[in-house]
Amino acid sequence: MPAFTPPPLPSDDKRWKIVNGTMRKNGFARYALIETLHTVQSAFGYLDDDSIRFVARSLRVPLSQAYGVVTFYHYFSLKPPGKHTMTICTGTACYIKGTDKLVAAAEKRLAIPQGQTTADGKISLMTARCVGACGRAPVVLTDGELVGQMTGEQMLEQLERWAVE
Repeated sequence: MPAFTPPPLPSDDKRWKIVNGTMRKNGFARYALIETLHTVQSAFGYLDDDSIRFVARSLRVPLSQAYGVVTFYHYFSLKPPGKHTMTICTGTACYIKGTDKLVAAAEKRLAIPQGQTTADGKISLMTARCVGACGRAPVVLTDGELVGQMTGEQMLEQLERWAVE
C-alpha cells in the first residue's frame, strides 16, 4: 500500500498552514478530527463545506462522520459569526434565574431566533447548555467575556451599544 499523501491546501491563505500543522502534528490520524476542526474554526471563525471536506479528505474520515461531529457539538458553527456574539447560558441554574426571559427579550430586540445572526451581520445570538459559572447565574457571554448576574436591562443596553456601532 502506498504512503498516504494529503491533499493540497485549499488556498494560499496562511491560516491553512496552521490547520495543516495540526494535522501533521497528529500524523494525519483520524483521531485528530475534532482538534483539526477546532483549529479551522479558530482560524476562520466558522466551518464551511469546503473546509469540512478538506479536513475529512486529509484525515481519511468519511464526510458523513465529519459532518456528524460538526453538527453534534454545540461549539462548531456552519455560518460566519456576527461582528459581536452574545451567548446566553441556559443551564439549570441560569434557567431558574430567568435566562428564558433573557433569550426571549434578545430574540425580540434583534428580531432573530437564537442561533442566528442579524441581517446586517453585527450580532449573533447564541445559547449554551452550561458555561460553568452557575454561582453567578444568570450568565451571559458578551464577545466571550463572562458577565454574571445579568439583568434584562443590562443585556438590552449591550445589544443596543453593538447595534449602533
